[in-house]
Amino acid sequence: MPNMNCLQFELEIERMARAMMTRNRQIGQDLFAYLKTQIPLEVIAGLTIVSIERILWFDTEAVLWTVEYLIPADVLQEIRKLTTITLYKQLIGKGFIPGKDISVDAEGKLLLNERARSTVACTR
Repeated sequence: MPNMNCLQFELEIERMARAMMTRNRQIGQDLFAYLKTQIPLEVIAGLTIVSIERILWFDTEAVLWTVEYLIPADVLQEIRKLTTITLYKQLIGKGFIPGKDISVDAEGKLLLNERARSTVACTR
C-alpha cells in the first residue's frame, strides 16, 4: 500500500472512522500498528484528520475519546506538525510576515503576535 490510490485511501478512512466510533482501544491500536507498517506517518496523520472530520458532526464524543485515548503520540505530533504548517501558510496568505508576525519555535509550536492571534481566534 505504499502508493495508496484514492479507493485505498477512502477504505482506510472508513476503517479508521469505524475504529474511532467503536471506542475500542485494541481495535484502534491494531489499526494504527498495521498502518505504520504500510504507509508513512504523515499519511497516517492525514488519514486520522480526515477520519475525525468525517465523524465530527454526528459523534463528537467519539472524537474526544479518540484524541484522548486512541491516537498514538507520534501520530498526534505529526498532526500538530501538519496543522501548524497549514495554519502558517494560511497566515502568510493573509499577509502576515514570517519572523515578524508569525514564527515556529524549536518544538514546532506556532508563535503569533497579537494581531495574528486575533485573526486565528476570529476564524475558529
